[in-house]
Amino acid sequence: MDRHGQFIRYLIGGAYNTLFGFVFFATIYYYFSDQVHYLILAIISNIAAITNSFVVYRLFVFKSKGNILKEYLKVYVVYGASFIISLIMMALMVELLHIHPVVTQGLILVVTVIISYLGHKNYTFKKNES
Repeated sequence: MDRHGQFIRYLIGGAYNTLFGFVFFATIYYYFSDQVHYLILAIISNIAAITNSFVVYRLFVFKSKGNILKEYLKVYVVYGASFIISLIMMALMVELLHIHPVVTQGLILVVTVIISYLGHKNYTFKKNES
């Protein structure tokens, strides 16, 4: 597989995934923040964003032909650490620093993008590289 092309596809897919995750969180926060705590909304948003990312990475970036369930579970392993870190960061930034949850989510994306790239490149879709 052309590594340069894969990296370009990752940047494109990552930009789309990041936008999708941010807009999804902002949208559900706008509609449901009066009834549902922002951390619950972050969990829901994260599940939707991970599923979206899996589809994009599998079909567009890494063009995987591997076991769908196995790779989907690996995606959650990779995102698991970044998800826990992002929830802790969100709670600290909102509660201690009084930063708006939507702004906080945007700042947290920087950390999760880096963790995601390294994890997917070296673990989730590694067997599909040449």
